[in-house]
Amino acid sequence: MTDHGDGAAHVAANREAWDGFAADYAESGRRNWGAPEVTWGIFNVPEAAVGMLPEDLAGKDAIELGCGTAYVSSWLARRGARPVGIDNSPRQLETARALQQEFGLAFPVHLGDAERLPFPDASFDFAISEYGASIWCDPARWIPEAARVLRPGGRLHFLVNSTLLMVCTGDDPDAPVGTELERPLFGMRRIAWPDGSVEFHLPHGEMIALLRASGFEVEALVEIQAPEDATTRYPYVTAAWANRWPCEEVWRCIRRPDLG
Repeated sequence: MTDHGDGAAHVAANREAWDGFAADYAESGRRNWGAPEVTWGIFNVPEAAVGMLPEDLAGKDAIELGCGTAYVSSWLARRGARPVGIDNSPRQLETARALQQEFGLAFPVHLGDAERLPFPDASFDFAISEYGASIWCDPARWIPEAARVLRPGGRLHFLVNSTLLMVCTGDDPDAPVGTELERPLFGMRRIAWPDGSVEFHLPHGEMIALLRASGFEVEALVEIQAPEDATTRYPYVTAAWANRWPCEEVWRCIRRPDLG
């Protein structure tokens, strides 16, 4: 269902939901920590086809917004960045810290809300989110916060469900998406699921307007095509669908230097 409620009740709801989901993501987190190559999304599309990471991360201060098990931060650290992770779920962070010990790679991970980041202005060169703050936080709050903590010229890259997927998805989040429109595009924003979790999705025009108002220039919007032979453990979309239409998209943005 689409819910236009205001306030931060979704922060508490998502913390409870993700504490419950955490055990189901521990093993996939371990696989991603140990993966020899960087891949993205539910179909593990290679980085070369997605472009989520800047070419040069060495010496860069980076923040992962909604880090979960922090495997993305581990990829950043191995490329020479100084990552910091933040997540709303204590249980997810327990897994992240256990994996840091297992793989011998340490960096700070914080319990907190990406809509209210506990960091000073201009603290980071790069911000990234793969299905983290990018869908579980209110974009009207987390995107301006990302702009605030980025230095002028800093980059924000985030991966989300595609707008097309969301308008073809009904009220059952596990039902395989079809080829018919199930929800209106106009007014789509806050989606409350039956399990109590809350996601946020904006139409492209609204997302562009919000990014620009927050001080970003959009460098690219990458609509991801899944390989024909791809597999996923998630029931809500098939590889055949995701090969014909994008089920995921990546936004690459740059914080305007003129903002100070």
